[in-house]
Amino acid sequence: MTDFSTELLSSDRRGNWIRLRTIILVRWIAIVGQVSALLVAQFGFGLEIEYGLCYLAVGVSVIGNLVALFVFPENKLLSETENMFMILFDILQLGFLLFLTGGLNNPFSFLVVGPVTVSALVLSVRSTLIVATLAIAMVTLLLNFHLPLRMQEFFILRIPDVFLYGNWGAIVIAILFSSLYSRRVVTEMSSMADALAATQMALAREQKLTDLGGVVAAAAHELGTPLATIKLTSSELMEELDDNPELRDDAALIREQADRCRDILRSMGRAGKDDLHLRRAPFSAVIEEAAEPHLDRGKAIFFEHLGLVDGPEIPRPAEIVHGLRNLIQNAVDFARTTVWIETEWDEERLFVRIMDDGKGFPPHLIGRIGDPFIRRRRSEKERSQRPGYEGMGLGLFIAKTLLERTGAELSFANGTNEEMGHKEDGLGAIVEVVWLRSKFDANASSGSLGQNPRVEA
Repeated sequence: MTDFSTELLSSDRRGNWIRLRTIILVRWIAIVGQVSALLVAQFGFGLEIEYGLCYLAVGVSVIGNLVALFVFPENKLLSETENMFMILFDILQLGFLLFLTGGLNNPFSFLVVGPVTVSALVLSVRSTLIVATLAIAMVTLLLNFHLPLRMQEFFILRIPDVFLYGNWGAIVIAILFSSLYSRRVVTEMSSMADALAATQMALAREQKLTDLGGVVAAAAHELGTPLATIKLTSSELMEELDDNPELRDDAALIREQADRCRDILRSMGRAGKDDLHLRRAPFSAVIEEAAEPHLDRGKAIFFEHLGLVDGPEIPRPAEIVHGLRNLIQNAVDFARTTVWIETEWDEERLFVRIMDDGKGFPPHLIGRIGDPFIRRRRSEKERSQRPGYEGMGLGLFIAKTLLERTGAELSFANGTNEEMGHKEDGLGAIVEVVWLRSKFDANASSGSLGQNPRVEA
């Protein structure tokens, strides 16, 4: 994944994705609600409050919306700072209205929680802390500083102090809880979205490498004719240039290089042909293919096929090879000296077990393995072991996601000396991948390579 794509996927940039039009729409809804509440208070309940100042506060929001609507384009994306100031303005405007209408005696004082929740959903932690701090400070001031609510008979509407302080405590708790809860949920969603995007990119890359063989075969076929023409023309030139040795040698060189290009394309074409035999392979061969890039990384890898033959023939899509390759890479990275890969099959299921002689999975993380972006502090030894990795979450998430798309079930555990008696040194990690043969084994459904395609003359 490139730095640019990582930046686009980063959850820290969510605050730059909100359109000004969205903020304007939400503010219009708030304005309608505020005006409706003021009209009901004035004509429905006959409350005596500073309606002039209240309508002035609402009018400021209206003017701000109209200016933003006519000055800026509708598709303008607000920056993190612009969004924060928009939310701060809404909080201050709401606080001024609450100051004019009884402070925390006003049942609408709980609306202060709304802007803070929005900030936790879309802005950074720093911006959310600023917004939440301002909101808590504002409701604290409104506890003692506000204009009273009066009826037409000048009777003051005021709740007892115990309920007033209860409202303050409830609002502060709601601000903190909604901020933390919303932030946690949106972080989980963002991490999952980032991990799924990374999985799709990894699968697309693997699929491109698989499709490259077909492109090579097509190129070999298309370039065959012009190369044959070059060879024929150079041969004729050699016959006509018998009396000019220097030019005849040049023509001979052209024919020689044309033959060389033909041989290269022929060998590449054989490797890239869409052969049905290349679409599937013995079960053990697919496992060895997945492990091939890690055979020369300084760790011993032993294969153990618990059967008399290489196992049933299975399809070999990119998901299987890339998923198993990630699991084997993780085992090689954390193994001390040795990795064991066992394959086994019976009438109903296919098994792959990948074991290493490392320290094993951290016990407190075994239940979370497969979740994206598991963060933990690493020692200097682990950093030197895997210098390019921030954690073990994303790679295993990609492997788990790709393999589960093929119908596999994965389980993660740590081995014991009794279970892994052939190991010399302590505990190690075990990853087991299981498929049902009825869903996975090509022979279970077709039993052969299928009918030979008809060759047109």
